[in-house]
Parts: sequence; structure tokens; C-alpha cells
Amino acid sequence: MAPPLLGETAAIIVAVLWTANSILFTAAGKRIGAISVNAFRILLACVFLGLTHIIFFGTILPAANSAQWFWMGISGIVGLGIGDFALFAAFVIIGPKRSLLLMALAPVCSVFAGFIVLSEGLGIWSAIGITVTLIGIIIVILEKKEDPDDYKIAPEKKKLGILLGIIGAVGQGVGLVISKYGMVTVADDPSVPLDSLSAALIRMVVGAIFVWVCIIAMGKLHEMKSGLSDRRAVKLTSAGAFVGPFLGVWLSMVAVTYALAGIAMTLMALTPVIIIPMVWLLY
Repeated sequence: MAPPLLGETAAIIVAVLWTANSILFTAAGKRIGAISVNAFRILLACVFLGLTHIIFFGTILPAANSAQWFWMGISGIVGLGIGDFALFAAFVIIGPKRSLLLMALAPVCSVFAGFIVLSEGLGIWSAIGITVTLIGIIIVILEKKEDPDDYKIAPEKKKLGILLGIIGAVGQGVGLVISKYGMVTVADDPSVPLDSLSAALIRMVVGAIFVWVCIIAMGKLHEMKSGLSDRRAVKLTSAGAFVGPFLGVWLSMVAVTYALAGIAMTLMALTPVIIIPMVWLLY
């Protein structure tokens, strides 16, 4: 049996890791752009997860059935491919403040998707806890004054940025629920879920294939080559990939396995709150 609150504890650690990851990726993104950072970090995460899988299991190929491969792959495309891609684009168009505010919708999406897909119902205290946490996140995001340049965003671009932010929130929230469906529901024995490391590796590999296919289709390969010449950015991206897409995604699979999807997503969304002391210490 899993220790009490294992999933919830893992989710809070994920929020801390993703906070550090956001600081590293922001610094790297200012040097080589968000698209390059997104592409490199997911590729590096595949390497880290693959090597770790070999160390733990002696093979790079996860022991999952065909249904698990399918649903974990769909989760990777929806969450890590479409969700993260849309979020990165929203950051560029409407800035981090509005984007993070829209990302507060991700736990709500997880609650509804968890109820529909997994039949996960929330008790009254869980619902109150999620509501209070989300209100706290929104207060933190709205506290900072607007940047004067923020008002220069054209209405059309603002609408596009908001749409991308919503897509990002839905992608991450629903992607997490699909992960749990693939790990537990379609397992040969539902009482023995797919290992969280194997689940993270499948998600990351399929998500990486999706991201790089999109980059090739958009003709952005030249940006990837120029980004590799910036050693400082490569170091920052490598550190961010280890902290976030590697450790963070791995532990997020632990969180969603042992906690309700809506609760896990809410705790993982604490990044805007946790980032306050980190930024204070750093800057």
C-alpha cells in the first residue's frame, strides 16, 4: 500500500520543481526563444528518462500493453505537445501574468475530466480546498501592477493569446486525466498501475515526436541550429529539462496515480505562489 498523502506530497514537490524549471526556462528563452527552449527541453527530458529507465529496469522499452501505449501517447500529445506548446505561445503574445491566470483553469478541467473519464467525485472538503487554493493562486497573479507596455497588445493578438492560454490549460488538465486512465484503467490488472517512470517516458517520447514534427512542418529547424550555438542557453535549458520535464513529469505521474486528478492538478498549479520566495531569494 502507498504511504498516506503520497500523491499530494508528490504534487507539491512537482510545483516546487516546476517553479525552478520556469525560472531556468525563462532565462534560456530570453536568449534563444521559447520555441527552441520547448523543443530542446522535451528532447533532453527523453534522454534523461530513457537513461533512468535503463538503470531501473534494464531496458529502455516500458513494459506497457498496447492500450497503455495508446492512451499515454495521447496524453503526451494533448498535455506535453499541444498544452505546453499553446502555453509557451501565450506567454509570448499576452505575457506571463495573463497566461498564468488562464492556466488556473487547468485544475478545473482536471476535475471535470476526472469525473467524466475516471468517475472521480470530490467530497465537500476537497472541493473547498481546491476552491481556496485557486483563489489564492489568482490573487497572487493579479497582485502585481500591469506593465505599461501590456496595453499595447492589439485586440486581435490578445484574443489569440487568450485562446492559446485556454487551450494550454485544457491540454494540461485533460492530459493529466488521460495519463491516469492509461496508467490504471486500461492496465492488465487495475490494482497494479503502470510504473510512473515508464508512464512519463512514454508521454515524453510521443510528445517530443509531436513537437518536432510541428517544428519541421513550420520550417523552424534553422532556429534550432542557431540556438545550439548559445552555450549559456543550452546549459540553462539542460538544467531546466532535468528539473521540470524529467523529475517534474515523473513525479506528476506519481501524484496522479495516488491522488484524485483534480487535487493533484490543483497542488501542481501552486507555482505562482511558490515562485514568490524563490524570486525574492534570487533577485
